[in-house]
Amino acid sequence: MASFDFDLFVIGGGSGGVRAARIAAGYGAKVAIAEEYRFGGTCVIRGCVPKKLLVYASRYSEAFEDARGFGWSVEEPSFDWPTLIAAKDKEINRLEGLYRKGLESAGVNIFEERAVLQDRNTIKLASGKTVTADKILIATGGEPNVDPDLEGQEHTITSNEVFHLERMPDRIAIAGGGYIALEFACIFAGLGAETTLVYRGEKILRGFDEDLRDAVMEAAQKRGVRIVLGQVFSKIEKTDRGLIGHLDQGGHIEADEIMMAIGRTPNVKGLGLEALGVKQGWNGHIVVDGDSRTNVDNIFAVGDVCDRFNLTPVAIREGHAFADTQFGDKPWQIDHALIPTAVFSTPELGTVGLAEHEAIESCKVLDIYKSTFRPMRATLSGREERMLMKLLVDGETDKVVGCHIVGDDAAEIAQMAAIAMRMGATKADFDRTMALHPSAAEELVTMRNKTETRRQAAG
Repeated sequence: MASFDFDLFVIGGGSGGVRAARIAAGYGAKVAIAEEYRFGGTCVIRGCVPKKLLVYASRYSEAFEDARGFGWSVEEPSFDWPTLIAAKDKEINRLEGLYRKGLESAGVNIFEERAVLQDRNTIKLASGKTVTADKILIATGGEPNVDPDLEGQEHTITSNEVFHLERMPDRIAIAGGGYIALEFACIFAGLGAETTLVYRGEKILRGFDEDLRDAVMEAAQKRGVRIVLGQVFSKIEKTDRGLIGHLDQGGHIEADEIMMAIGRTPNVKGLGLEALGVKQGWNGHIVVDGDSRTNVDNIFAVGDVCDRFNLTPVAIREGHAFADTQFGDKPWQIDHALIPTAVFSTPELGTVGLAEHEAIESCKVLDIYKSTFRPMRATLSGREERMLMKLLVDGETDKVVGCHIVGDDAAEIAQMAAIAMRMGATKADFDRTMALHPSAAEELVTMRNKTETRRQAAG
């Protein structure tokens, strides 16, 4: 029987890889993990966590304005970017330390260097050292897309560099129409920057429910985000006054920073996958089965590198299921249905289940319940703001198949709705639930009148 240095070697120290390493070590496996940058991965270091901190910061400008409507006298507020970034860095350092401490406490061997596959059981480290492992887990996450054909792209930044700007730009242009682009557009607009979003499509947030797309885009524009649709940058020019982004349909945008938020790609370059024959998909993602196993039977992958559902909780669950199955004699698989998600724009979007265009394809009869209303806080602040709540119900079974919210705390509400929907809740179950008054969330259990019933087209 072959003898290896480790039972498991994990390449990548993000949320999925760290969870898998800790759980496997807890079952008595000899585990090692390699990370070439910082532990915590995209979410903790340069994604969800620092972004959400910046989102909070950006919303204070409106909070100061709204406070006057509630009787507060507020001095003219001022904002200091370096103070925010320093506070953010301190929190990220704390979280990274917790990730590292968790690995150490579990007895995981840590290699702070790049690791690549040499053969199906051998890993080569950047130091030149090679180690062997019975099983290998790839959890290297994703990286921001760049357009190598865009002239002047070296003058742009991505969601990696934006967290480390020395000064806040007075003018920023952001390319993209997904959640990263929209979130940063709302962040910088809230902090006072002149903000422009440039997107090639006809409407932002492709794939989300159409009502949500419309509501969020309208709200972002009211908050000062200029949205340019149907165009892309054709050239980035650096001048003494900053940057000029030339548009492919004519015109240009002057900015201090231009950020490319045009999607993310699985981080697989140079890992040695091709030489081993590990099957990859259209954008390089690693193809795995329900147990996160590749076509090379001792090599596995979890998280964004698989490009299934690129969300941190999904990566964590996948890593946990892998470790339980392979080392804990507790086999189970992830169910990727009914995963709640959010876009932390201002206002934010929370959603779980099917969008309307998806639901009409899966339900022969689809009942739609929709409500828009002015949130209570806006009545005294005087802010022109609307919340949107939408339930999609299978007209034959009465099951709630989609829940979509735009407004304050939308993500928090969607998380709780996801529990009910996971349990198979029907519209009647929602209706029987007592409302919590006064709250925005009570609208989900007081909507009685269908706004529309749609039926599948024949054939």
